[in-house]
Amino acid sequence: MSWSELERLVSAAEADERLRRLFRRCHNSAELVSTARLIGYRITEADLRAARVRHAVERRRRVRPLPPRPQPQAC
Repeated sequence: MSWSELERLVSAAEADERLRRLFRRCHNSAELVSTARLIGYRITEADLRAARVRHAVERRRRVRPLPPRPQPQAC
């Protein structure tokens, strides 16, 4: 997995309007991966899926925090 490459790509796109416009033209994850590879980023569709899952989990935690774990009962 090339998670660090995906993070590098996101940072670059956040800083560069041209990259954001380029990636907005992509219609699906395969196009996004292909475009990223053409400009030198080694990401995969698996990286994008993992990022979506991670983002969804983090968003759920912000919206609805997990309840605290019950403490073991003392005998």
